[in-house]
Amino acid sequence: MRRISWTAAVAASLTSALVLSGCGGGQGPGGPSTAETGEFTGEYDGPEVTLSYWNGFTGGDGPFMQDLVDQFNEEHDNITVESNTIQWADFYQRVPAAVQAGQGPDVGVMHLDQLATHAARNIIVPLDDLAEGIGLSEEDFTAEIWDAGIYEGARYGIPLDVHSLAMYYNTEHFQQAGITEPPTDEASFMDALGKLQAAGFQTPFWMPSLWPSHLIFLTLSWQNGEPPYGEDGTEATYDSQAGVDALTWQRSIVDQGFSPPNVAIDAQYVAFKNGETSITWDGIWQLNDLQENNVPFGIAPLPTIGEEEAVWANSHHFFLSRQAAEDENKAQAGRVFIAWMSEHSGDWAGSGMIPARQSEREGGALADAPQAVIAEQIENMRFLPPVPGLGGVQAEALEPAVANGVLGEEPPEEALASAADKANELMERNRESFGD
Repeated sequence: MRRISWTAAVAASLTSALVLSGCGGGQGPGGPSTAETGEFTGEYDGPEVTLSYWNGFTGGDGPFMQDLVDQFNEEHDNITVESNTIQWADFYQRVPAAVQAGQGPDVGVMHLDQLATHAARNIIVPLDDLAEGIGLSEEDFTAEIWDAGIYEGARYGIPLDVHSLAMYYNTEHFQQAGITEPPTDEASFMDALGKLQAAGFQTPFWMPSLWPSHLIFLTLSWQNGEPPYGEDGTEATYDSQAGVDALTWQRSIVDQGFSPPNVAIDAQYVAFKNGETSITWDGIWQLNDLQENNVPFGIAPLPTIGEEEAVWANSHHFFLSRQAAEDENKAQAGRVFIAWMSEHSGDWAGSGMIPARQSEREGGALADAPQAVIAEQIENMRFLPPVPGLGGVQAEALEPAVANGVLGEEPPEEALASAADKANELMERNRESFGD
């Protein structure tokens, strides 16, 4: 799943652009869907039906998902699920128009931070009855994962997994530097960087200017005690002292010589794979790629640079489209498929993800899995608020500001102040577009 969240961010920008331009052709927001899909019985006994299933699992996670789809098809004689796997950037651009034309997905998977946008645009429909019918409740999830799938009082997504940033470290480099444990806070992290330099690894931690630099910024902002958006999700607070301190710390890694001055997108990860750098902060979706390339690595939670334990995270959620909701058979069959996938989410751990359901995590789904150490920190994971168009706001306002700050082109205070102003303007325009 390399670049999954980068492409999601690009896609969010495209989605936001479509929203702000009014979309045309009857594809405007229109308010959340009120489509009725009938009572969920847990089974589908109607005529044979084929479901179009769209997802963006184009990397090493793809085969794991296809295996699940194949297993579902084998167990259901009257439902055939046909997968359509699309790059995430194209996915979020294509889904709204395709559903509007009746040629899109009946069921699909999207990132949690995209649910509100698609719910507000009447592209996906509520799934409260499905969640209730398969016995899903807040008790089986962290509060943030559970609540983030709700928009205007209705549930639009069924959680599949959680994926966050993690710290990868080269075990051979650590051994040569005499580091016996992964660092857990700022003091031990900076000490580790110093020891790595002394051992001959001159730039042991590359600070990217682009992806995933803004996710590091969000993490540090939360660690410094201030979320990047107000409680109601209507105001950007990038320029708070917590945000300024976060970006200042990121730039300091370059100023202190631990990182090259201009790290291009993905360069820090490629350098880590090649043994050119000792530590990288990246997503857990890189696990399979590192293992397949025989990289000598360890994985640990991100160190707490600030005062609070926190890390940026996202989640994949299943959805049912308005297109499917308009066909009673597809609506029922689609919900059977989603329910089955939720109940088999433990199998998805093989893709490197963390099952969203606590019952799956405690039931052994992560036994001997490298991401288990990250799953232990699930209560510290932080998600963006369910605000329509927010992904685009980040791509257009936050990411350039973080890049400028890391590159030293603007002081953190100035970069973040401008970004917050732009974000608030975009968020106001989105509220007008969505009728909030």
